[in-house]
Amino acid sequence: MENEKILVLIPAYNEESSIEEVMQGIRNVMGNVDILVINDGSSDKTESIVKNFGVKIITLPFNLGYGAALQTGYIYAKRNDYDIVIQIDGDNQHDATYIKDFIETLRKEKVDVVIGSRYLQKNGYKTQWTRKIGMAIFRFIATAILGQKITDPTSGFQALRKDVVHFFTNDLYPPDYPDTDMLILLHLAGFRLKEIPVKMYNLDLKKTMHRGHKIIYYVFKMFLSIVVTLVRKNPSKRIEV
Repeated sequence: MENEKILVLIPAYNEESSIEEVMQGIRNVMGNVDILVINDGSSDKTESIVKNFGVKIITLPFNLGYGAALQTGYIYAKRNDYDIVIQIDGDNQHDATYIKDFIETLRKEKVDVVIGSRYLQKNGYKTQWTRKIGMAIFRFIATAILGQKITDPTSGFQALRKDVVHFFTNDLYPPDYPDTDMLILLHLAGFRLKEIPVKMYNLDLKKTMHRGHKIIYYVFKMFLSIVVTLVRKNPSKRIEV
């Protein structure tokens, strides 16, 4: 397993202030690992910064959403036969030094998805009280349904094996916020998940996806998606596009 083909996937929307630091952080840790940035219709200099840095970029025609950007990366990884995909946000919230921990966990343990949790260890991460309430609710739901403790069901810092990447190229994958509902879907499909502790950095509230009225939409959408996921016939691991 030492010769896996690895892709680091970065969804990015208007991240001109952080994207170069994110890419450089990955280079510092992983050397010449393949990096793919999905530019989700950014209106700033994100695209030119990525091109100047010299990594692969796919630019979507307009802002399609976080989930759509990720799925574009999964389709690319499937077509290019990658064994492992590491997904990391382009806003510099995630610490690239943990990427090796993700890969080591996939190599040593019988799991298909490794999730980076900011809550497994105390690391000074703080969030607004409304998000704390929502996080507690979805943490409870995920833990109850999966039958294992899940502390960070909204973490976008993950490592996926090839079969999971292929599974996520199907039309069940949401275009906006893939979080607790996707963990439940993976569990129902028979995939194995594990959390590992990571450090995350607090973002400016203005930059976060879940703020203001978006929090209400997110909570409503996630509850609805979880209900639909539970009543739907369990998906097969081998489902294809």
